[in-house]
Amino acid sequence: MAALSKSIPHNCYEIGHTWHPSCGVSFLHITGVALEESLKIYVPLYLIAAILRKRKLDYYLHKLLPEILQSASFLTANGALYMAFFCILRKILGKFYLWSPGFGAALPASYVAILIERKSRRGLLTIYMANLVLLFCITAAMYMFFFRCKDGLKGFTFSALRFIVGKEEIPTHSYSPETAYTKVEQKTKKQEKPRRMNVISLVRKLVDSVCKHGPRHRCCKHYEDNCISYCIKGFIRMFSVGYLIQCCLRIPSAFRHLFTQPSRLLSLFYNKENFQLGAFLGSFVSIYKGTSCFLRWVRNLDDELHAIIAGFLAGVSMMFYKSTTISMYLASKLVETMYFKGIEAGKVPYFPHADSIIYSISTAICFQAAVMEVQTLRPSYWKFLLRLTKGKFAVMNRKPLDVFGTGASKHFQDFIPRLDPRYTTVTPELPIKFS
Repeated sequence: MAALSKSIPHNCYEIGHTWHPSCGVSFLHITGVALEESLKIYVPLYLIAAILRKRKLDYYLHKLLPEILQSASFLTANGALYMAFFCILRKILGKFYLWSPGFGAALPASYVAILIERKSRRGLLTIYMANLVLLFCITAAMYMFFFRCKDGLKGFTFSALRFIVGKEEIPTHSYSPETAYTKVEQKTKKQEKPRRMNVISLVRKLVDSVCKHGPRHRCCKHYEDNCISYCIKGFIRMFSVGYLIQCCLRIPSAFRHLFTQPSRLLSLFYNKENFQLGAFLGSFVSIYKGTSCFLRWVRNLDDELHAIIAGFLAGVSMMFYKSTTISMYLASKLVETMYFKGIEAGKVPYFPHADSIIYSISTAICFQAAVMEVQTLRPSYWKFLLRLTKGKFAVMNRKPLDVFGTGASKHFQDFIPRLDPRYTTVTPELPIKFS
């Protein structure tokens, strides 16, 4: 409690925007750099999502740009409004307290910012968990179970899973082996038509002969392939998708060095992260499909409960691409899905704006750590903050904040801001002469 009552008399220029004494100019600086970085993040993200979802031309002409700008505005506002409330709070309070430069400024900024974002993207945020792979296994198991259940998942989540695991795993109810056999016969008859004998058709014929002549359970809906080739094809397909996605994400940075360091273009194709993402997606799909086929063989039926086991085992694929961001995002969306299902069933009360409130509090806690205890913040999130502000977050004057006992300047011992004494309330540690 003693730390909460402590305060320092420094103004917002001395602590926050040390690169310029004006609050307005500093706000515009942060807005500009945050908007630039936000567009770099969301433009490729939305383009890739649109391609994967097979959007029509009308979406690209009328909806793509507004959605990009809306999400970019949300992220820009999160950074810019933090700077604004940082200064506003200092002017209102007249000094800085333990909570004000981090949590106090970030809470209202985050809440206003999240209201700008589309409601469908306001996922509930959750606390960090130690065992990343286990978390992903559990999350994947529940996702795949809901995917297989009738009306379990809707919208983008269902479309994304259908793209990843294939339409063969789309939930089908009252599905008997006899029905499957009849559909196979009908599909085979439809495909019996003459083909031109060229190199492509010969290769296709060879692949078909390998795929069709092999074991396939009558409950399996991959009519053209046996179970083994079905899993192999799934791995190759999603490995290619993961590889290409990572390549696309690296294109902007690679082309910046096109003329100065042309050899760096090779890293666009031979980067370890490209293969890691490919291995993650490919192994997830192949393990899920392989386990599903195995369970159909063992139990002689196609059951939604198979998805829990198959999804859990497929979650081990996270070992190839250990991403806290992916794991935590999917876990948060799972919590959101289960929460709204509980509301629909009348089991859980509805709290208006619960997602926005939780997001604001979670973000404010992270900003508090970024100001007062950087050493406790997840490194990837700290790098994200530096990227969003082009390093401005690192030039905060944290030495005066050490009075609160959090070790704020622990990783910034050698940094001393070049402050203009004409705009300071406390004499700078190393005053600089200004002409």
